[in-house]
Amino acid sequence: MKVVIASEFAGFPLKCFVLNYLKEQGFDVTDVGQQTEEEQMLYPQAAKNLAQAIQSGDYEKGILICGSGAGVSIVANKFKGVYAVACESIFTAQGIPVINDANVLTMGNNVVGPKNACAMVEKFLSNSFALGETPARKEFLTGMLNDVKKIEDENFK
Repeated sequence: MKVVIASEFAGFPLKCFVLNYLKEQGFDVTDVGQQTEEEQMLYPQAAKNLAQAIQSGDYEKGILICGSGAGVSIVANKFKGVYAVACESIFTAQGIPVINDANVLTMGNNVVGPKNACAMVEKFLSNSFALGETPARKEFLTGMLNDVKKIEDENFK
């Protein structure tokens, strides 16, 4: 699986930890965010870089990190086809790809510790839309996703 990761300055320490974890796990990962501790990339730029990488189709999933996880989530969701959710728990990180078909996990360096962040990333990356659901539930979730995409088509110009 090809994964893209990015952070701005406040998320940089956690991004470095998660990036190393992903490499250790054998993921094909590309960093499109802040590259050095001295750089001062802001969250709109980091989120834009990652969202455009997801839109390109070159990456299946993305991980965005800022101070809270909120700012990068807001910006990433301004891009059609990018479904970013700010997470603070393993439970939520596991559920967002299954229920919402989320393709971007966002986290906050000031909210989530490194070990918890890696556990969240593992659950996010190892799950996919409607995985493990009954046929009836999968049909329901697919209908909901189609509704979301219809709303997206109506509102993204």
